[in-house]
Amino acid sequence: MDVRLVASLCSAGAVLAVGLCVVIACLVVRRKRRKMKDMEEAGLFDDEDIGNVFDNATGPKRYRYSELAIATDDFSDDKKLGEGGFGSVYKGFLRDLNLDVAIKQVSKNSKQGKKEYVSEVRVISRLRHRNLVQLMGWCHGGGNLLLVYELMPNGSLDAHLHCTTGSKLPLPWMVRHEIVLGVGEALLYLHQDWEQCVLHRDIKTSNIMLDASYNAKLGDFGLARLVDHARGTRTTVLAGTLGYMDPECVIIGKACVESDVYSFGVVLLEVACGRKPAVVLPDDDDDSAVIHLAQLVWDQYYGQGRLLDAADPRLNGEFDEQEMERVLVVGLWCAHPDRAMRASIRQAVSVLRHEAPLPTLPAKMPVATFLPAVDRRSLVGSADHSSSSAPAVPPAELLHNMNI
Repeated sequence: MDVRLVASLCSAGAVLAVGLCVVIACLVVRRKRRKMKDMEEAGLFDDEDIGNVFDNATGPKRYRYSELAIATDDFSDDKKLGEGGFGSVYKGFLRDLNLDVAIKQVSKNSKQGKKEYVSEVRVISRLRHRNLVQLMGWCHGGGNLLLVYELMPNGSLDAHLHCTTGSKLPLPWMVRHEIVLGVGEALLYLHQDWEQCVLHRDIKTSNIMLDASYNAKLGDFGLARLVDHARGTRTTVLAGTLGYMDPECVIIGKACVESDVYSFGVVLLEVACGRKPAVVLPDDDDDSAVIHLAQLVWDQYYGQGRLLDAADPRLNGEFDEQEMERVLVVGLWCAHPDRAMRASIRQAVSVLRHEAPLPTLPAKMPVATFLPAVDRRSLVGSADHSSSSAPAVPPAELLHNMNI
């Protein structure tokens, strides 16, 4: 046989072999990713599965359980900072770094907690922004799921706005204004300026943390999802907290970037007014009515030409009127009942920074077009809808009381 023919056949065979190996490798990786995604959605993970997810995470350090147990005095009650639906948060001290940290201990028996743990590391470990809480490390093994964050000495914005910190002095306006600008910058980074679009899906004042200088840092990415920028307007599964959730999300069971904008709008109104999203008003019959803060500000203040009267009375009028007006109007704009009429996060930040003019809004809060006109009063408590298995259509009693 011709030597050149043999060489050609051998060369072709080598190319085919390499190509086959590449195809097989791609199929294995794809299958592995699909398996991890399926397990994440089902909340089924063991230590090896979680390790495979975190092998690709960069930045945060993996800690041994013994290190974090020492840092928290074996997770003593004296070190506990708070407790949530899927675990507790403790104050810890890392001797090697001479640094105080916050350590979240996820409940061992919570499938949803495991899902949020994986999502937190997968998403936030890749993000770098001055207005995001920094994830410093993680630990898993033997059923223990722990996350290590930079400590936020001044706690949550929610605690300061509603005086649960022990201090009777309200946050001054200058501090509040810088906080809303910081949260806006964080969302601008998540939605538009990072390599992928990040849907936070649970923006609220209790997830906005304050460092030693009262700089705002958005935290708790357990419900966050990554979306390609080209698909940023497409929806993902419903999640969040009632009162801060886009009403359309509650109806159709899905969230998108506009949903985050709605939540940001509610936060703006809460910061400016010093009220929670659910506002209890006395009724003529010595009864009480509960309406959403956006409806209260829109119909009773903005529509009546006395918007600044909505400002937190504890400020005693000590605020910049132009800044207050912009925060309130942008809050209403972002909380518009129709997604298509809301600001983008870049537009919102531009107006807050006096880089763009104020929008003109109708005198009365519009009725959403995705439902027929109904009674717009709502019951908007702090019930948590964090589960990704939330129904696409909420219960009838929720629809009956929904402020649309």
